Amino acid sequence: MPHAPESDEDDLDFTAPHQPVFHAEQALLGALLLDPHRVDDVSGIGAKSFSTAAHAALYTAITTLPRPDPAEHAKNATWLARVLTTAQGQARGLTASDLHTLVQVCPWPSHAPAYARMIEAEHARRRLLTAAERLAQTVHDTSLPHPLQTVFAETDALAAVVDDIGIRFPPRAGVLPRTTTPPPPPARDPAEAAEEERILLATATAYPRDIDSVRWLLPTDLTQPLHRGLWQCLTTLARRNQPVDPVTVLWEAQQRGVLDNGSDPREILRMLAEPASPVEHWGERALKRSLLATAEHTARRIEAYAEDPANTPFQLVIGARRALADIAAVRTRWQHATGATPPQRRQPPPTTRAGPPTTRAAHSARPTRAIR
Repeated sequence: MPHAPESDEDDLDFTAPHQPVFHAEQALLGALLLDPHRVDDVSGIGAKSFSTAAHAALYTAITTLPRPDPAEHAKNATWLARVLTTAQGQARGLTASDLHTLVQVCPWPSHAPAYARMIEAEHARRRLLTAAERLAQTVHDTSLPHPLQTVFAETDALAAVVDDIGIRFPPRAGVLPRTTTPPPPPARDPAEAAEEERILLATATAYPRDIDSVRWLLPTDLTQPLHRGLWQCLTTLARRNQPVDPVTVLWEAQQRGVLDNGSDPREILRMLAEPASPVEHWGERALKRSLLATAEHTARRIEAYAEDPANTPFQLVIGARRALADIAAVRTRWQHATGATPPQRRQPPPTTRAGPPTTRAAHSARPTRAIR
């Protein structure tokens, strides 16, 4: 999680090894202390955009206090004293020397819009990281009464953050994050997942006509390579209207190279001969597990993008949208499987190639089931 300092931290010490955005914040605050009228040139940020409590308190004081007369401001420090007193209400460790430091380290007050744009970009990164972390935490929260509903809500919240960043920083075509993303997470309960998948495969073998009712289930939803291969064999045989039984599935598996991993044909025959009904129940169990795993992987991918400071906001938007597309695809299949009505999320307006930097920025055949 991004570090949120206490209000009395000495976070104005510019000699400390802070991130580049810290220095952009100092430069902007210094510019506004020198020339308060430059507040009119700054937009797209607020107090929450700053990385430290002291910076946020100063920005709030600068933007809320009445501006001084330029001539008077050039002669005395009365307005600066008012800014300090107001900011100390939120950051009691601030001193007059801190304000002097900010004025001294500002290279060019006229560059205030550029400094604000940097702060806006870094705040976008922190917002994206926070939203992705919340989604990942929700996936693992076993105390939730309706886990999938909460996961969907956090996914939508994450997508809304991405859309907002996309409006502020319209993505440029073809600019993808170069960050190495984590691999998909393992099944949280691999033994239970494997057992349920074996039951699914055996039931589908015994009742091949029911396979058509779970067309929303894909081989990639299963957790083990052997099970994925066998499900592909079952769906292929059923689609071709060919005989389906343990022996025909085993033969199809051999033709597809599913047995190349050293699987014992006798074990496969025994597994496929122990059905339980119905297929839809076990299919939904597998799909739900796949959906949660995809949600976690989506969150981890976006976290990795947001934690890499080399990624621009443009790249973050493109990478995050591609990651969200994966969970959207599984979510759509879940809605087909359960008959759930998908929520209508407002589509973001189309974006165009960004110009110079600126601070302006179902089909269902069954009754609806409750999302579990």
